Amino acid sequence: MAERIQDWWARRQFSRGAEVPYPVGTYRDAWAQFPALVRQYHPEFNGGITLTQIPPAAEVLLLWQCEFGHKFVATPTEQRERPGRERRRSSWCPECFAQAKPRPVQAGIAVPSKAKPRRPAPPVCDKTPLLPVGEPFASVCAPKPASAVEAQLRADLFDRIEQTQGVNAVRVARPFFRHLEVWPDILLPELRIAIEYDSTGRHGLEHVGKKEQADRRKDRALRGAGWEVVRIRAGKLQPLGPYDLQLSSVTERALGRLIDRLRDIRGSFMVDAYLL
Repeated sequence: MAERIQDWWARRQFSRGAEVPYPVGTYRDAWAQFPALVRQYHPEFNGGITLTQIPPAAEVLLLWQCEFGHKFVATPTEQRERPGRERRRSSWCPECFAQAKPRPVQAGIAVPSKAKPRRPAPPVCDKTPLLPVGEPFASVCAPKPASAVEAQLRADLFDRIEQTQGVNAVRVARPFFRHLEVWPDILLPELRIAIEYDSTGRHGLEHVGKKEQADRRKDRALRGAGWEVVRIRAGKLQPLGPYDLQLSSVTERALGRLIDRLRDIRGSFMVDAYLL
């Protein structure tokens, strides 16, 4: 349960046995992905504790102030998950967001509201072939590669390691966004390893907030199907899984680190057998 910043800080002081359990700057890189939240946070409203001393996933109630002066209380997670695909400034403040999208008012006599019937679950796509869970295949539903870096990474990797090419999907046990399949960026079928290339994109909104949650769901689906996942996290994106790599660019040295990571997962004996 979320608690006041003063209570949360005191509990952390006690559990860590330190007057300053998190020094200033500890979580600077994690919060750098959310410049709008950095501007909305004011230490003077929160016991003098800076935002870089608070983990982004902490269950703590913080007082924020938007650029228009609206003050509101929210946890870090609630702030990071504010609605809005292309996030406007109003999306980061609940009061501004409500004003930006006022509810329509209907004239007439008020009628007691009735519970809305539950909508039936959306149908699952029937184009996924009937394959065993974990089986890789060529999907007709998979989107085309959206990144030139991703395409170059795939080409460079297959120049160094021999794996079956032409597959772009893995059959999973439960629907993932109406499909019984997921589409990793790169598949290494013989090693049962999926590789994802993550960046924040042009607007700085990719792979953060709810999109990060979807990435975590995708990784769980793959691991549940017997695969392991390596995410290459570009920019300031933090690792999501035990084998993720933080890289600023995909170079020869970065490819070497990636292959070393494959060895960490499947062992040198197995991985080296496929090296070209």
